[in-house]
Amino acid sequence: MISYRHATFADVEEIFALIENYASKGIMLPKPHNVLYETIREFAVAVDDETGKVIGTGALHLTWNELAEVRSMAVHPDYARQGIGAEIVKKLLEDGRKVGVKKFFTLTYSPEFFATLGFKIVEKETLPHKIWKECIDCPKFANCDETGMTLE
Repeated sequence: MISYRHATFADVEEIFALIENYASKGIMLPKPHNVLYETIREFAVAVDDETGKVIGTGALHLTWNELAEVRSMAVHPDYARQGIGAEIVKKLLEDGRKVGVKKFFTLTYSPEFFATLGFKIVEKETLPHKIWKECIDCPKFANCDETGMTLE
């Protein structure tokens, strides 16, 4: 069985490993340890109850009035295509709605996944300038190849 919960400091190493697995292949942006510790309250995790291991993660980053980004979505390859990522996103959306988020967005290399959850592709330039403040530190800043998507 798989359970879903908010992340804790004890989960950081496993979250880091999940993200790094994809980041090392260039299909996800990396997250250094200090960022994970600073933003741990944004993360949700999926845990394999049998092994106690974190097998999936995602974060909801509040960016502006009624606007939030779903990011850092990663599921261990052994558990892929079992609906775990979708459940994490649903939990993040629920958490966002509780604080008044009306519009969600993501910048992703997996638009097909987010489309199954109702997200629509948009031109990145249509997203509010406020969201780009963290992009300046991204190694792909000048040549961003992620797909922008929104859900309202």
